[in-house]
Amino acid sequence: MPRVLVTPPMWNQRPGQYREILEQAGFDVRYPPADADLAQPAVLRQALAGVDAVLASTEGLTRAILAESQLRVVARSGVGYDSVDVAAATELGIVVTITPGAVEVSAAEHTLALLLCLTRGIIERDRQVRTGVWARRALPQLAGKTFGIVGLGRIGQALAVRVLGLQMKVIACDPQPDQEFARQHGIGLRSFDELLGEADVVSLHMPSLPETADIINAQSLAKMKRGAILINMSRGATVDEAALCEALRSGHLFGAGLDVFKQEPLPLDNPLLQLDNVVLCTHTGGLDEYSEVAMTSIAAQCIADLYQGRWPDHCVVNRTLRDGWKW
Repeated sequence: MPRVLVTPPMWNQRPGQYREILEQAGFDVRYPPADADLAQPAVLRQALAGVDAVLASTEGLTRAILAESQLRVVARSGVGYDSVDVAAATELGIVVTITPGAVEVSAAEHTLALLLCLTRGIIERDRQVRTGVWARRALPQLAGKTFGIVGLGRIGQALAVRVLGLQMKVIACDPQPDQEFARQHGIGLRSFDELLGEADVVSLHMPSLPETADIINAQSLAKMKRGAILINMSRGATVDEAALCEALRSGHLFGAGLDVFKQEPLPLDNPLLQLDNVVLCTHTGGLDEYSEVAMTSIAAQCIADLYQGRWPDHCVVNRTLRDGWKW
């Protein structure tokens, strides 16, 4: 009987549709110990011992760890896969899958939540009311402003149609934009530098790649409008946090909404925690009651499909493995 390890903490030892899919496909479903720190390579290696597939969270599946395993499939519960060495997986014949269609709405709604917390001062005003302070000050209105989306993929598109409902102008940059989507919704396509100079809000929705590392840095921040807002819903690696702190302290930026960080959980000595014009969240942008179930169910179905000889093409990252790949 093939074995699958389920690592997302919220599903540890919990039943659900994902488990039904795996068990019906003939898998022995296993979990790491509840207190296992899978960020530690030795702990992760031990958890993967004797396992044929992993329904994975964000643990680091490096070349060394993959090479020592007997994995046939890494099914990420989510759409990001920067925690997996895809090149190594491909060389080793390990199929890597993601869960498109599960997180887009949640991530789009979360982006707007961060933005509205900043522009309506929700957190600050909540704290004031709780301490007996009844302060009133005007804050920016969003209608008529320009919203710039960096990365017009599935999440970027889900966000765009919602931002249009706020009566904002939407512009976007993407290396391979969906021209028809942009035309249909009146979205102006720009270069990255053009977007930075034009947008009142810059929202990041791109993968973590070598070319996107610290794409938001002192130079790119200087190109943004004074009083602009930065939202990061992509990965912490895309933002130079020291440069961002300086832009927030100086008042060059009105504020920032961050769901992701270079180190997670965010260390308590991180300078971002000392700033009042930043809203911070726990990398939950793609997580809600629907997506929590959908992500694991789609990931489980990918594992079942591959085991049973079906190829879930729309979910596979390393599609070059398709010809000749067998469980």
